[in-house]
Amino acid sequence: MVMTQKMTDNRKVYVIAPNLNRRWSGVTSTIFALLPVQSKYIDIVAFGYNIPKEIRSISFFGILRLSKDHQLVWHARRNIEMLLGLVLKVIAKPNMKLIFTSAAQRDHSNYTKWLIKQMDKVVATSEKAGRYLEVPHDVVMHGIDTEKYTPTAEKSRIRSELGLPEGRLVGCFGRVRFQKGIDVFVKAMIKICQQYPEAYGIISGKITADNQKYTDDLKQLIKDEGLEKRILFLGEQPTENLPLLFRSLDIYIAPQRWEGFGLTPIEAMSSGVPVIATRAGVFEEMILPGKTGYIVEYEDAESVAQHLSDLFNNEALLNEMSERARDRVIDAFNIHKEAQSLIDIYKQISD
Repeated sequence: MVMTQKMTDNRKVYVIAPNLNRRWSGVTSTIFALLPVQSKYIDIVAFGYNIPKEIRSISFFGILRLSKDHQLVWHARRNIEMLLGLVLKVIAKPNMKLIFTSAAQRDHSNYTKWLIKQMDKVVATSEKAGRYLEVPHDVVMHGIDTEKYTPTAEKSRIRSELGLPEGRLVGCFGRVRFQKGIDVFVKAMIKICQQYPEAYGIISGKITADNQKYTDDLKQLIKDEGLEKRILFLGEQPTENLPLLFRSLDIYIAPQRWEGFGLTPIEAMSSGVPVIATRAGVFEEMILPGKTGYIVEYEDAESVAQHLSDLFNNEALLNEMSERARDRVIDAFNIHKEAQSLIDIYKQISD
């Protein structure tokens, strides 16, 4: 997709993307994935924590020193960011425009509702998230870099580089905790590994201290079934390894009980990997059942195992789904499409 340079003739528009969460999160990832794409066409900088060195940033005093000739746009994704933007607007930057992007799929608190009503523009990341907003809004789906997440014809080589086994690799990536449904994945994989000697389950993600017992219980369950060499915990992996991990897989599972948006299914699909997912997040809007993967009910390990079995037994269907999955992401979840939609909104509220 070629992005039109709609704002390059108006360099006075200056967008600030705050990241005021010290912990790296899915929201953080989406902010820092977007900025390099948007920065090719508009003046946009990051403000806050964990900013990668390759991304332009600005300090708080730098914001205060910005010329009045700039039309500032503050794009918040969290309550604290909305609040700080509002404070800046009231005290120092009265002409600054405020945007809020909401991924939440739940009722907002009265405090959040009040903050949202102070925004000049509100964006929802899905139709589902938009149903919880009580103000007019646009829907802009998240996208990913489809050149970063690509299929490969060399799965064996990549597996060898990463120290992964050969066979049928089924993956589940993300923080290891109850919300992410890792236990559902483990239960499904125990059944599949018992039926298919070539099956392996790969779990990759950070394990925090408060989820250590949850993880230990799952490892014990796996050990009790004699499958500790077939269902593997890889721990948190370097960011640069993630595209390789996705390429190494045959099938990806997203068993979440709850999710705000959830990028991993489209990262897998862009890598040519079909996805079996619950109804959490935006998964129902991502996956075309029977064409790019399957949707199951929450905590339904039996259905996950059944769909895995169907794909293991039908190589032609697996290959067909792999191709359609990639096409689906390029068409609907390309990061350039997301970036252009947001640029259009920045221009709209700045006119």
